[in-house]
Amino acid sequence: MSEAQPATRRVGTVMLVLAWVAGLGLAANWFAGVEERKRNPNQNPVSLRTESGVEVILQRNPQGHYLATGRINGREVVFLLDTGATFVAVPAHLAEGLRLERGRATTVITANGPAQSFTTRIDALELGDIRLQGVEAGIVPGMTGDEILLGMSALRRLDFSQRGGELILRHYRD
Repeated sequence: MSEAQPATRRVGTVMLVLAWVAGLGLAANWFAGVEERKRNPNQNPVSLRTESGVEVILQRNPQGHYLATGRINGREVVFLLDTGATFVAVPAHLAEGLRLERGRATTVITANGPAQSFTTRIDALELGDIRLQGVEAGIVPGMTGDEILLGMSALRRLDFSQRGGELILRHYRD
């Protein structure tokens, strides 16, 4: 056996290992995407235009929540719809990237007790083809996670109803 054969064999073994690593990486990435689609089944919310306005239909996730990808001031965000929240609540670590300015400090009551918040106003909030302007919101420093609570300061501008595992949001033309 010549010296070229062991070198070729080593290169072949290295290539096989690299192929396995790449394959495992692709599989992990694919499964992460599957899990994210389960967590947020509304990454591209379905919008229907009607004579009277726009409807957006959201699917409930396996935990029973309605998460949906949308936009604030042109930047992509993930909303967690929360009819128990008085206003749209934005974690402080997301507020700067969304170009939200802190207003006056206030104390809010959350499920975890009192928390500090800063008033702000969202110029443009989009969920599917629904577009709202000038939405009252709060920047909440103690809020963790990357979801924005879509509370009643936005939801009160919409009609909404739940049917089975779907939530239908309706925005009527002015």
